[in-house]
Amino acid sequence: MTQLSFYGATGQVTGSCYLLETQQHRILLDCGMFQGSKETEKQNAIDFPFNPSSIDAVVLSHAHLDHCGRLPKLLKDGFKGPVFLTDASFPLLELMLKDAVHLQTRDIEWENKRRERSGKELLEPLYELNHVEDLLKLRQPIAYNKETTILAGISLSFHDAGHILGSAIVRLHITDENETKTLVFSGDLGNPNSPLLRDPTLLTQADVLLLESTYGDRNHKPLEHTLDELSDTLAAADKNGGNVIIPAFSVGRTQDLIYWLGKLQRQGKLPQKQIYIDSPMAISASEIYAANTALFNVDDPEFSKTAPHGWHAWLKGLIYSQSAEESMAINRIAGGAIIIAGSGMCNGGRIRHHLKYNLWRRNAHILIVGFQAEGTLGRMLVDGNKKYIKILGAEVKVEAKIHTLGALSAHADQSQLLDWASHFKAPKPRLYLVHGEKTAALSLQSCFSRRDWPATIPKIGETISF
Repeated sequence: MTQLSFYGATGQVTGSCYLLETQQHRILLDCGMFQGSKETEKQNAIDFPFNPSSIDAVVLSHAHLDHCGRLPKLLKDGFKGPVFLTDASFPLLELMLKDAVHLQTRDIEWENKRRERSGKELLEPLYELNHVEDLLKLRQPIAYNKETTILAGISLSFHDAGHILGSAIVRLHITDENETKTLVFSGDLGNPNSPLLRDPTLLTQADVLLLESTYGDRNHKPLEHTLDELSDTLAAADKNGGNVIIPAFSVGRTQDLIYWLGKLQRQGKLPQKQIYIDSPMAISASEIYAANTALFNVDDPEFSKTAPHGWHAWLKGLIYSQSAEESMAINRIAGGAIIIAGSGMCNGGRIRHHLKYNLWRRNAHILIVGFQAEGTLGRMLVDGNKKYIKILGAEVKVEAKIHTLGALSAHADQSQLLDWASHFKAPKPRLYLVHGEKTAALSLQSCFSRRDWPATIPKIGETISF
């Protein structure tokens, strides 16, 4: 009998982690970080609810931290098996984990200085650089659409999910006790409006389907409306002399933004002359994207022709800000610039400094272009119910205009999720909704119910058999 246990990203968006067990093997699907409030992030330090040394392999859907961020801890706690991932996820995983350990080490050092002064017990990092480096040695890349036997009785294939570069829908054929079953895990399904990546691959057969539900309770605004709003915001900022501050995920969202800004520039709708990418990780990720243009779609012939020459050829006025000194210099710019920085949910990184210096300005514009988890600073800005926000130890009045551009999300919305799932043929697979806050998952569950397809929202720690 094959079993599947849900250990993360159920009833919440982050911490993706699912354990598949057969008579012979144990495979982990993703091993992501919990992100959001301090209470949520405390879960990262808790011992795994299984023995890491007993895991034979990890299958990674993509390289966002909420899917891969605890892999070095898994190794630290005893895991020694291979980590299967796509070709493009191979370099992105290194980028993400090395950045994560750097930020973690820095934050722990600052916190421990404070604790030492007050006589409190010192904290230990979740993992260290040597754990990351050892984990990276376990990577085994597999190309899209290539069926590969990874363990006796288990074959794996990755299919383009269109979410970020290298993101995958995972399909496993599992032969256990002379019976073969198919498990499909959607990973994070991309928005078909993505300007760079291909649409998510359509699959038609499965016995069990794990489907993400991040935007299960809403549909994105029409893309053309969102691009009009982006254009109007840039024009308003130019007119009143303010900066445009954009918190953006370094992998995926930043590259999409570079594309759209370049597109507006070609249409004469980008008045700003300086566009800063203030994130060393986003800059490195952009170079990885530029090296993998073969994985892009060909929807825009002009971009397809320009892309191999790099991002600066596409967007004039693009400035990479690498060093801390360059980043601090941007804070002296009172207006007229577009500043894109991480983290995407404003819960760390350089974006917090730019918000500190701009949120109180009435002529500033803050563009929210991605999902904001509960408990994050970004979510507070979206909810708009706080007049003052504490950033980097300072109380800052919220005077800037906050804009939410949902159609630029890299996640499929409710109708897109339903459409993708509708291609599975009868008998329909057993359906489990994961990777979504409760309201989103419940709404999507109701949609499937109206289509006579029962969907289950698993609880943390729940185990199913098939």
